[in-house]
Amino acid sequence: MAHDGHDVDVVVVGGGIGGLANALALTRKGLRVRVLEQAHEFGEVGAGLQIAPNCTRILDQWGLLDEVKSLGVLPGNILMKDAIGGGVLTSLDLSDVERRYGFPYMVIHRSDLHGTLLRACRRAGVDLVNDVTVTGYEQAGGGAVAVHEGGREFGEIVLAADGLRSVARRILSDDEPVSSAYVAYRSAVPFEKVADLDLHPKDVVVYIGPRCHFVQYSLRHGEMFNQVAVFESPKALAGEEDWGTPDELDGAFAAACDQVRAGLPLMWRDRWWRMYDREPIMDWVRGRIALTGDAAHPPLQYLAQGAIMAIEDAWVLSEHVSAQDRTGSVDWDAALAAYNAVRPQHCRRVLTTARAWGDLWHHDGEKREWRNVVLRDRDVYDYSYVDWLFGPTALTPEQLPPMFPQYAGDDTQG
Repeated sequence: MAHDGHDVDVVVVGGGIGGLANALALTRKGLRVRVLEQAHEFGEVGAGLQIAPNCTRILDQWGLLDEVKSLGVLPGNILMKDAIGGGVLTSLDLSDVERRYGFPYMVIHRSDLHGTLLRACRRAGVDLVNDVTVTGYEQAGGGAVAVHEGGREFGEIVLAADGLRSVARRILSDDEPVSSAYVAYRSAVPFEKVADLDLHPKDVVVYIGPRCHFVQYSLRHGEMFNQVAVFESPKALAGEEDWGTPDELDGAFAAACDQVRAGLPLMWRDRWWRMYDREPIMDWVRGRIALTGDAAHPPLQYLAQGAIMAIEDAWVLSEHVSAQDRTGSVDWDAALAAYNAVRPQHCRRVLTTARAWGDLWHHDGEKREWRNVVLRDRDVYDYSYVDWLFGPTALTPEQLPPMFPQYAGDDTQG
């Protein structure tokens, strides 16, 4: 369906978590927003998702935290264990995390968070349009245009929330997705299927091992159990096209502890997710076209901040829109410039630190022994590694907190 006139203020391309978060945030500021989604229905694939206090803080501001709590789980701890020996290396007390940051750390099914945002968008009056594949973007007088087979959608701005392989990103960069050679297998099953396993059902447990890791936690008030198995693919390293296959899954965890190997038969084996990110880019705006979410900053998942960064993008842009709306019309150039001044800096830190954190998780040999000693020696209530993530989201570069000193090289400094 084509809308050539100026009947909306903002066009958002992509109806995932980032796209819907932007639509909701801007609608809450009084703007008319249209979301273009290429799928026939709005929905999310995947399984579990971790959302830290920097996200639940924003959901609370949007009036959604209670609904999200009703769908998710508030775990007691994050336990990090050695995937070979099975022993605890370090932990985070998530009750104390909530005390420190003022908002909870939660786990939720990805589709439940997406559904919460979708329902909120419908209540707010967002125009949600399916079966639209955007193939190009153009600047236009007083705004920008998203081009698709059915016509052209004009907005005073166009926000591209079109994911890892974003069409809009080509306007700003000729980079391509970067393969990590790692692959993820997932499963989310009724809890009764794992009731006989040796589990920590009230905690998030991460087993870290040589070139692999394994994550477990409960979903939907303990009714479901989520697992993620991640490993480096020898076939990917060898340049083979068919990589990440189930035989590699089994081989990667052959030496793992009993708890990990007991969970492997429950993994979905008919699908797997090859893990890509992209190099950070420091300019997300061209004229009235702006990137958001994975189009701007697709990370490796080791910090569990991918969806969170997209929600933060939406909150930051909407706050700057509100600040620039003094006469009933938005100074879009100023709002986009303010957004572009802070979000690329923060997200660069996350992308580069996620890569380094993944390397730390996957050490082998002497480096693994060193890592285990360092983690065992950590004070459980030392928050220097997460303060820069879990605290309030920065609206300006000056508000960006310092990075933790131990592992922050020059490429992760703000």
